[in-house]
Amino acid sequence: MNLLRYSLVLLSLVWAVPVAAGDSGTAPARITAALQELEALTERTLESTGVPGIAVVVVHQDQVVLERGWGVREAGRPDRIDAETVFQLASVSKPLTSTLLAVLVGDGKVRWDDRVIDHDPGFRMFDPYVTRELRLRDLLCHRSGLPDHAGDLLEDLGFEREQVLRRLRFQPPDSSFRAGYAYNNFGYSEAGYAAAKALGKPWDELAAERLFGPLGMKSTSYRFADYEKSSNRARLHVRVDGKWTARYTRQPDAQAPAGGASSNLRDLALWLRLLLGQGELDGKQLVSAEALAEAQSPQFITGFSPDEGRMGSYGLGWNVSVQRGGRVVCNHSGEFALGMRSEITLLPSEKLGIVVLSNAAPTGIPEGLTESFLDLVIYGKLQRDWVEFANQKFAEIVQQDRAKARDYSHPPAPPTPALAQDASA
Repeated sequence: MNLLRYSLVLLSLVWAVPVAAGDSGTAPARITAALQELEALTERTLESTGVPGIAVVVVHQDQVVLERGWGVREAGRPDRIDAETVFQLASVSKPLTSTLLAVLVGDGKVRWDDRVIDHDPGFRMFDPYVTRELRLRDLLCHRSGLPDHAGDLLEDLGFEREQVLRRLRFQPPDSSFRAGYAYNNFGYSEAGYAAAKALGKPWDELAAERLFGPLGMKSTSYRFADYEKSSNRARLHVRVDGKWTARYTRQPDAQAPAGGASSNLRDLALWLRLLLGQGELDGKQLVSAEALAEAQSPQFITGFSPDEGRMGSYGLGWNVSVQRGGRVVCNHSGEFALGMRSEITLLPSEKLGIVVLSNAAPTGIPEGLTESFLDLVIYGKLQRDWVEFANQKFAEIVQQDRAKARDYSHPPAPPTPALAQDASA
């Protein structure tokens, strides 16, 4: 599913909501009221949609003000979701990856504008010029020219990471270099892998050593095996005959920097505090504030709101927009079509951050709950039923995508026989 397409639809509706006068800072009483309504809304959403589980963590002013799970890890089983239940994050892995890269940039180990081939000499793009000039920044903001999601189908067919990345050289570009935006998981992952090669370490070990360990994120990993061996993990669910069923497993190690992380609310709260604290956690500057700010700065325009004359953009692993009374919002969604959804959103001006996870797909629950919470915090009331709207939009996009799908269950008609070897062209 093209989450970018959905995100732009959602942002356009956020921009279109009448702007109420906002305070420069949100009163604690409004935060408390918003949290109470968010909990009640989440309970109603769980009941109305029937999804197995939802998990939410909220950080405000460096305090964890909500950290709670609803529902069960697997449909039909009694084990409840709690703050230590491990979820796969899908594309919320991308801002996590850019945080790790910000650590390396701040330490002077790599630069955002390092050439990819200087760290990974074997990597190639279709065009030799692009191969020579491609920078980490280009891959992290999806402006390399690689087509939308190029490489994903190879992974689905069982190709390993090295094979998929090698075959990107045979992919004709979708646009001129740095002239178009196209969301690409394996291009994004290559930026992470190249940076790891610069330090001579495997990606998953580098993340554990330079980010998860220093932050105390004990249950976070880029290795699927770590998620799978957890005794407290949320299974993936899809609808089968109208019921949410834990049918599939998604092993995303090939594109780990783009979609392979797993974590729980306890760890994600630490990450939110670090991001909102501009790289500082418990009095220690663990990440360069300048490097984090660069990651959360617009790099490429992805959408435009004619009503307000404002643009949506992509940073380095973040969607960046101006909305809700002129506030900067940084966010990223994630999904595995095989059964999970995720969303992280930062409101830096309020030192407010939220992560919503659900062990079911397709749904718009993470976006719906997040937008509802921001309404409650900023305006004191809902501007619309965001959960209903988000679910409706997801259903429409799924229907559109299925209409374009090809049926490979039946072989094609016998092809025309090949020409003789001596036949002229």
